[in-house]
Amino acid sequence: MVTAIATINLKGGVGKSTMTAAMAEIMAGSFGKRVLLVDLDPQTNLTTMMIGGERWQELNTSHRTIKALFEQALDSRAPAFDIDRAIQRDVSPLRSVTGIDLLASSLDMIEISEEVAAWQFDEPDSLEPLSVLKNAVESVAHHYDYILLDCPPNMGIVTRNGLMVADAYVIPTIPDVLSTYGIPQIQKRVAAFAEKSGHSLKALGLIITKYRKSTNLHRTTIQRLQNAVLDFDALRPEDRSTTERPPNVIPFWVPDAIAIAGAADYGSGSSGTLAKRYGGGEVFETLEDLTEHVMMNAKIYT
Repeated sequence: MVTAIATINLKGGVGKSTMTAAMAEIMAGSFGKRVLLVDLDPQTNLTTMMIGGERWQELNTSHRTIKALFEQALDSRAPAFDIDRAIQRDVSPLRSVTGIDLLASSLDMIEISEEVAAWQFDEPDSLEPLSVLKNAVESVAHHYDYILLDCPPNMGIVTRNGLMVADAYVIPTIPDVLSTYGIPQIQKRVAAFAEKSGHSLKALGLIITKYRKSTNLHRTTIQRLQNAVLDFDALRPEDRSTTERPPNVIPFWVPDAIAIAGAADYGSGSSGTLAKRYGGGEVFETLEDLTEHVMMNAKIYT
């Protein structure tokens, strides 16, 4: 049975897309899973990381990105969207890693998302504007073990389409004040979305990215996030019922490694190894442990 996981943060630059790519490639390369990547972020970082700018341009021109799906939903006269034709197969740049497919994003999603938001504004009680992606993905979901959805850095209509597909979500974050500031807002807005839509999803935790163990701010921020969970669990049951439980800090912190940032530079058909692509040694072991943790908890709690 497929499990869908969204990656969200309201702040950009936290390594969200790189972490989504890394988890997908490790799920496939280390654990033998079949994975569908859905890039909902108009920045297209995940898309270009997997297939490069030239191939993305071909898809965009031929109406085979996520933009075309939403265009069809908005206008019946738009070119028909064929999800089987749009999905790109075995997109890992590494020849040794197979089983990862991609539904690509588009830079034009910014404009399209405004039109979908207007549609929802006109029909506030309808779930149809929220279900565009779900209705399309349902026809192919059975081919995969996991679907990973890379959401835009906001809680707009496109992100909510992603949440409508997801069984769970993770929040990649740098352990500093600015990157973690919006976490309570994410939880509140996801909870409000779940109540309105009737589609519940589980918070699997915070993924600590770009961690510098020599930086006091990073250590104290992680401690603060961990203490928030402990403080919540110490509350009386009647007090816990009035607020959201803070997300757990997943106990594998991804170092701020130049090699991870350089993973986007791997060209198609590379003969390199998965470990080398993501930093090797302790860095790659951390990513493997983190991915296994996410997989295990997703199966337990969803």
